[in-house]
Amino acid sequence: MSKALTTAEAITYAFGKLAAAGISTARLDAEVILSHVLGKDRVWLITHDRDELDERLRELFAEAIARRALREPLQYITGKQEFWGLEFIVTPAVLIPRPETEFLVEAAAAIMRGANRRTTIVDLCTGSGCVAISLAKLPGDARIIATDTSAGALIVACKNAHHHGVSDRICFLEGDLYGPLEKRDLRKQVDIITANPPYIPSGDLATLQPEVKDYEPASALIAGPDGTEVHRRIIESAPGFLKASGALIMEMGMGQTDLLKQMVEATRLYDRIQILKDLAGIDRVIVARTI
Repeated sequence: MSKALTTAEAITYAFGKLAAAGISTARLDAEVILSHVLGKDRVWLITHDRDELDERLRELFAEAIARRALREPLQYITGKQEFWGLEFIVTPAVLIPRPETEFLVEAAAAIMRGANRRTTIVDLCTGSGCVAISLAKLPGDARIIATDTSAGALIVACKNAHHHGVSDRICFLEGDLYGPLEKRDLRKQVDIITANPPYIPSGDLATLQPEVKDYEPASALIAGPDGTEVHRRIIESAPGFLKASGALIMEMGMGQTDLLKQMVEATRLYDRIQILKDLAGIDRVIVARTI
């Protein structure tokens, strides 16, 4: 992209590149990327459609469009994603926060509102920290401990916590699920456990969109042959940390409801199960309360 271009011409150029790459949101993506490169909002693009891009901006824009044409997620190119009304830093070290996961936050928030005491929360598989940080931003005096096996993900989560001013309310620990909690006095002391664990069966990886299978961390996506292997470990160990009537809240994949309910019931350590649907009517979150 060596010749001079106006913002309108740049968007038209990018639209053609992205549409040819099979991206259904080509026009929107072109506008978002140009807004990111220019440091302006999309309204500015409309009112400055005849402004010319200098050579440096043309090169940056062309590079970003080339990345998107290779199906790299838009969020990794811009480095951000909105979740629960908050903007989060995202890198290839973390799963990109999805709108469906907000139902997990909503379920935990409802329990927090009903509590008349300080709430202790453990967030497993925290990734970018979007769930833990969203809960920390809510009114109340929650104590939150978030764990993840990925050191890279925890670096991103810590940056997000600092960005949102809640670093003093969340303790991030590296390790597998409950492992980092073993040396802490948390047995039967936790009110809520949240988790958005990997839940895609390993055999389904090849069927995912290129943006997902080629770029997002497989460790945050793939659970094992059945897709519920991580859920099982979470379900079986949660009662050791939860108080009586404590809540285990987990996101789940399509078609996993019955199997997860059976896992919960098989422990004989939970007495209430609730299933929450997402906006598409798909079972998305399971809430189990301990006896």
